[in-house]
Amino acid sequence: MRRIQYHQYGGPDVMRLEDFEPAGPGPGEVLVRVRAAAANPMDWGIRGGAMKMVTGRKFPRALGHDFAGVVEAVGAGVTRLAVGDEVLGGASIKASGAFAEMVLAAEKGVVRKPAELSFEEAAAIPTVGLSAFQALTKKGELRPEHAVFINGCLGGVGRAAAQLALARGASVGGSCRATAMQAARDLGIDPTVAFGFDPEPLGGRFDIVLDTAHTLSDRAAKRLLKPGGRIVGLHPTPATLAKAAFPGPYRVLVAQVSTEDLEEVARAAGRGVLRVPIARTVPLTEAIEALTELERDGTPKGGKLVVTTD
Repeated sequence: MRRIQYHQYGGPDVMRLEDFEPAGPGPGEVLVRVRAAAANPMDWGIRGGAMKMVTGRKFPRALGHDFAGVVEAVGAGVTRLAVGDEVLGGASIKASGAFAEMVLAAEKGVVRKPAELSFEEAAAIPTVGLSAFQALTKKGELRPEHAVFINGCLGGVGRAAAQLALARGASVGGSCRATAMQAARDLGIDPTVAFGFDPEPLGGRFDIVLDTAHTLSDRAAKRLLKPGGRIVGLHPTPATLAKAAFPGPYRVLVAQVSTEDLEEVARAAGRGVLRVPIARTVPLTEAIEALTELERDGTPKGGKLVVTTD
């Protein structure tokens, strides 16, 4: 078996495609033969050592979180999944390992793949879908009559949040690059404004302000908000967590593994309600070069980088 791994924390140059021997699943775990895996910024953040308090200093370490594939083996106590099931899910932050031919994951973070989705489409869903869903429902307390404003409405989480909110009957406005505003309107986002917009014309119109891009000022977010509304951020820094600890409209999402939530997201994708665009697909043998380019240059744009093992 092969996987992308590294022997020290660092930049893209520490990644290696190497042979490894996958461990058998322990209690509550499943071993999945990976068919596709999707990249997220958290992957190179973890590789760079941003979470070494969690990930530790034992090497080699594997890379990658989101995957889709077929269950190869199950550990003791696993009852919801069986060998041969087509699944999607995420590896733990500590173990990672989705950019591989086999990955070990906790059963609670893996759900059956809807038949309507390809493995590539399914792999693109877990992190952005779960983050969007929990930001809206857990922190934003979304209801059908709500108006939602998404700063960064065409990013991975922003696009997912817009689709999920619209599917639940909410109205959605948002901000994006000026050159992409028509794409946002085509998604059903109205009003649509360019980054750096003046919040005054939209003052007091939204029940939830979701800042996926982490670029919205406190003043602008508050100006957009209706009385009693909520401002939800996705970047749990010490400053944002401290702000959220005090009474007021601020909430910060720290996404949690939830089988129920991931199943809800997967069902939405299976119904066509949630679609995460894929900008580029590469085989595992070309993944290091593609991951390096994505981290360094932010390309490809307009969708996910997906790594396949076929």
